Amino acid sequence: MELEQTLAKHFGYTAFRPGQKEVIGAILEGKDVLALLPTGMGKSLCYQLPGYILQKPVLIVSPLLSLMQDQVEELKRIGEKRVVALNSFLTVSEKRYVLHFLEQFRFIFTSPEMLLQQQVQDKLSQMQLGLIVVDEAHCISQWGFDFRPDYLRIGQWFSQVNRPPVLALSATATNKVVNEIRDTLSLHTPFEFLYNVDRPNIHLGRVIFEDRADKVHWIIQHIKETAGPGILYMSSRKRAEQYSEALIQAGIRAAAYHAGYGAEDRQFTQQQFIDGELDWIVATNAFGMGINKSDIRQIVHETMPANVENYMQEIGRAGRDGQPALAILLYCDGDEELAKFVVTGDLPTSGHVDRYQELLNQQVQPSQMLKNGELSETAFRVLDYWLQQETMEQVKVRLNHLALEKYRAVDEMQKITQTKDCIRTQLVGYFGQKLLKKPENCCENCGIHYDEINKVRLKEEKKIEMIPWKSRLKQLLMGF
Repeated sequence: MELEQTLAKHFGYTAFRPGQKEVIGAILEGKDVLALLPTGMGKSLCYQLPGYILQKPVLIVSPLLSLMQDQVEELKRIGEKRVVALNSFLTVSEKRYVLHFLEQFRFIFTSPEMLLQQQVQDKLSQMQLGLIVVDEAHCISQWGFDFRPDYLRIGQWFSQVNRPPVLALSATATNKVVNEIRDTLSLHTPFEFLYNVDRPNIHLGRVIFEDRADKVHWIIQHIKETAGPGILYMSSRKRAEQYSEALIQAGIRAAAYHAGYGAEDRQFTQQQFIDGELDWIVATNAFGMGINKSDIRQIVHETMPANVENYMQEIGRAGRDGQPALAILLYCDGDEELAKFVVTGDLPTSGHVDRYQELLNQQVQPSQMLKNGELSETAFRVLDYWLQQETMEQVKVRLNHLALEKYRAVDEMQKITQTKDCIRTQLVGYFGQKLLKKPENCCENCGIHYDEINKVRLKEEKKIEMIPWKSRLKQLLMGF
């Protein structure tokens, strides 16, 4: 059957988007593939369509529970029943059931941590998979080395099994990150499709303040006057909650979202946003990866992100429907110091390395550091992983190198924040690419007519009270 016929039969589309057919063709030829496709270009179709042709299970390794659940629900909406998320949401009995019948599913989503559990690996080793997908593969570089060490272990597992072709997917990656993905996953002479990272329908605004306090007034006023849906990115959980409360008081349908909330609460908030019950999400960078909402019109950064990759990922959540969208970056002198403080806050120190060894010498589990509140869970994951791989001195050198790399990344972001040249050209150039064409209303430095992009916000007749999802569910069930 021609690929276009399969596309129409299962997904209702008559034509492929750029890159999709090339990537799918390479997979069907049995090749490893590394694909860089911007948000909104239909990355998920690159493994979903082969799933209907290969007639063998497709394993998708995904970094976030919310992203995983969103993709599972999307497949169910188009009528796919043989899809499952093998993750921590499952009860013990549900997990046992899923593992027993795992080979009967067409699409199997899981996390790096779940993938590396022995019982999961034992089951997968007995199966014939058609394809393994590593979604958001840039996490291997950005998160793997200091946030999600289990992303690094995926490649180790690959080398131990008779694996099918591997598809590594990402929206943004520098040449350095592309090389790291290729090496870490041990891809065999992969077919590579690296699409231009530019999103011409996203217009790049920037506002520079002399006083950080002036940002608060500007943000509240801007959101009150202009239409969403939108995401307001913050540097901390506390500020996300403060701004969310301020917006709600101003009559905006808004909610805070960060990793401090429970998984169910985060998923419920995300679903409210997708369904149009919320107009603005006030979030840390924990929100938005892979979110399936096409009509996000605005992204506002209250302060500069820690690196250019994060910035491109976050603004890429806007305008997935191809319609004009606006990304506004707010900057005040000193924001770069805040960014450096935030990005190194979760890195363990040389002192933590010594403390880890001290506990081992006392025959105490090093996880006691976590229980004592001596460091964060993220920092402990980093420390524990690398101290199992290298000597104490090597780990100290590595941690120092990681901190310097993070500082350099902030400096690169600051250059783009303060440039007097075309911001879009600078962003695209950071990824080793060239800007093909400047759109109208390109960026702040080239000139933007904001009124041509932003629509005026229509005030709500009724202010919606934001209450926890469990309370709302209880009220609905009681028929209040």
